[in-house]
Amino acid sequence: MGNLQVSKEEMLKRVARFKRLTPSEHAFVDSKIPGHERLLYNVIGSGVTEDASLAPAISDARDFNLTYIKAAPGKGAALHSHTTIEVFTPLSGRWAIIWGDSGENELILKPWDTISVPPGVMRGFRNAGDEDAYLMAILGGTDPGRVTWQPQVLEQAQQAG
Repeated sequence: MGNLQVSKEEMLKRVARFKRLTPSEHAFVDSKIPGHERLLYNVIGSGVTEDASLAPAISDARDFNLTYIKAAPGKGAALHSHTTIEVFTPLSGRWAIIWGDSGENELILKPWDTISVPPGVMRGFRNAGDEDAYLMAILGGTDPGRVTWQPQVLEQAQQAG
């Protein structure tokens, strides 16, 4: 196999400048439920967002999708699952990672700690710190599928509009 030559112009198409990313406040159905407000930035690939207008900065998502999440203290994602592995790494602050069918398990991650949640496990997260913080999420697979929400989350989202 030969070495692929790529121009600087082509490589610049594969750069995501954070200050140019446009986040979504409504990337998922749970974002209307009090306590689950957050910003989602699609960096590589579309991930599993439910906001069709949220375009990734880098569309070539071979084998993984990468997003950043910004949340205020106490805010985060409701219980959900994926058909792929999901990896979380806090970039700032402290984050609670919750798992189990009812969210009965929890652990705290600090910056640069990493957890890999297996496919099919209900999981959620929240900013467990005292100030706004960022979390990086990576989903496996070129097509990571869709989110499966815990039934109670869908009921709460419907009530919240």
